[in-house]
Amino acid sequence: MKTSIIVCTYNEEETIFNVVASCCKHNPDAEIIVVDDGSTDGTESVLETLAIHYKFDYLKLPENHGKSYAMAYGAEYASNEILLFINANLINLRKEHFKMLLSPIINQQADMVVGNPDSFTVDYSLNPYKTVMGEKAILKSDFLPIIKDVKEILFGVEAFITIYFQALGKKVAYKSLSGLEKKNTRSEGYTIQKPSSTNKEIANALISNIDLITKRIQNNIQHSQNYTQSTISSVQLQLNKYMKHLKEQIVKVETA
Repeated sequence: MKTSIIVCTYNEEETIFNVVASCCKHNPDAEIIVVDDGSTDGTESVLETLAIHYKFDYLKLPENHGKSYAMAYGAEYASNEILLFINANLINLRKEHFKMLLSPIINQQADMVVGNPDSFTVDYSLNPYKTVMGEKAILKSDFLPIIKDVKEILFGVEAFITIYFQALGKKVAYKSLSGLEKKNTRSEGYTIQKPSSTNKEIANALISNIDLITKRIQNNIQHSQNYTQSTISSVQLQLNKYMKHLKEQIVKVETA
């Protein structure tokens, strides 16, 4: 199976060069797609320079739509079986990171792989952000049925994708990527770091949007296969647990 690597960027001129260069250098057989979601900084100029040295497809959106829209836009353009979504604010992205993200999909050991820096993902069982962030590898055939929802959900899209997969009984693997770092950014919808005032804004937006996410997950399950009510109820329980974690993080921010 071949891979399409999708890098969604918005005002990441400081890191985009090395991220895209790493994608190209370490994946010579992959299709590299950069979706510029209406950047207003020097991102386009950096990518023009990079295009002299590496081959990739540059998709420039005239205005900012948000990460979810950019992800869907890149996926629609992609031509290969595996989609690998890479954030544009990464530092020290190495060859082994790509292998860790892609091997479980290629070897049919997982339906989706989520990866984060090992310094951040110390304990996934305690990390409430495990479903809302991270590099993601996924089969395009699994992504296409929900691509319309992904394009339209502004906040909580990564939670939507992961919880939807779990509800369908698909296997989600989590990987700690040694040495990988993320540059702090305030580009909302493009990254979520440890608890901060920015996270509070994002978490509040997720909470206000949870009814929409819940409804779309339930509708997709009912339309795709004949799942029982117990399956849908388990989705609701998982969403409630997820939102409880987010609310706890908001309290930590407010009392810090």
